[in-house]
Amino acid sequence: MNTRDSLLAALVATIWGFNFVVIDWGMRDVPPLLFVAIRFTAVLLPAVFLVPRPAASWRSIAAVGAFMSLGQFALLYLAMAAGMPPGLAALVLQAQVVFTIVLAAGVLREIPTPVQVGGVALGTAGLVLIGVGRGGHVPFLALALCLLAALSWAVGNVVARQARVPGGLSLTVWSALVVPGPLLVLSIAVDGPDAVVAAVAGFSWQAGVSTLYTAGFASLVGYGIFNGLLARWPSSDVVPWVLLAPVVAMASAWSLLGQRPNAAELGGGGLLLLGVLVALRRPAPVATPADPGRGRRRAGVVHRDRVVEPR
Repeated sequence: MNTRDSLLAALVATIWGFNFVVIDWGMRDVPPLLFVAIRFTAVLLPAVFLVPRPAASWRSIAAVGAFMSLGQFALLYLAMAAGMPPGLAALVLQAQVVFTIVLAAGVLREIPTPVQVGGVALGTAGLVLIGVGRGGHVPFLALALCLLAALSWAVGNVVARQARVPGGLSLTVWSALVVPGPLLVLSIAVDGPDAVVAAVAGFSWQAGVSTLYTAGFASLVGYGIFNGLLARWPSSDVVPWVLLAPVVAMASAWSLLGQRPNAAELGGGGLLLLGVLVALRRPAPVATPADPGRGRRRAGVVHRDRVVEPR
C-alpha cells in the first residue's frame, strides 16, 4: 500500500484498539445483543438518508452486514459478557487475519507472498504466547465465541473485497440495515422483554458515550476507511495492519482499567508488532533484463518503434 493508505490503516487499528475498552465500559448495565442493536441503529440513522446506496448488489450488502457487523459484534459482545477481558478479546479477534488470508486465497485467488505468510505466522505465534500466558483464566465459552467472531469478520472481509465498492462509508452504512432488527428480536428472546425495557429505560450516560464512540468512530470512520482500503488493495495487504489493534487495546486496558499485562502478554505483543512489520514489508523490485536490441539500435537509425539499418 502507499504511504497515505498505510497511515489510514494504522489510524483504523488505533481506533479499533481503544474500542474494546469503550465497549467494556459501556456494556455493564445493557444486555450484549441489545447493545449491538443500539450501536448499529446509531450507525444507520440518520446516515442512511444522507449517504447514497453503494454500487453493489443487495446480496453483497446484506452479506457484509451479516458477517462483518451482525455476526462479528454479536459474538464479540457475548464473549465479553461471558468473561473475556477487553485486551485479550482484541488479541483473540485478530485470528481474523489468518482466517481472511486463507479464505481470500481460496475464494478470491489472492495468494499471499512468502513474506506475508511469515509475518502472519509471527503474529499468530504472538497470539498463542499471550493465550498460554493467561494461564487458562478465561472461560472456554468466551474464547470460543471470540474465535467465531473472528471467523465471521474474516468472511465479511472477503465479501467486502469481492464487492470492491469504491466508497467504504456507503457500504458500512447500508450494510447496517440487517443488524438492529434481528438482534433486537434475539435480545428479547434471550434476555426477556422486561430486561430489554429496563435496559432502555435506564440507559446510562456511560452507555450513551460508548454507543457514540463505537458507532461514530469504530463503525462509520473505522469501517468506512477499512472497506475502502479493501476495495483498493488485496486483503493480505490490508488485514495485517489490524494486528496493531491488540497492542492499543492492551495499553488502554492497562492505563484505564488497571489490567496490567504479564511477561507473556508483553512478549506476545512484541511478536505481533514484528509480524506486522514483516507482513507489510515491501518486496524488492525485480531487475529487468537488458534489452537485446539495444546494441543494434546504436548502429542504426531509430524510427518510432523499429530500427532502420543503414544501407
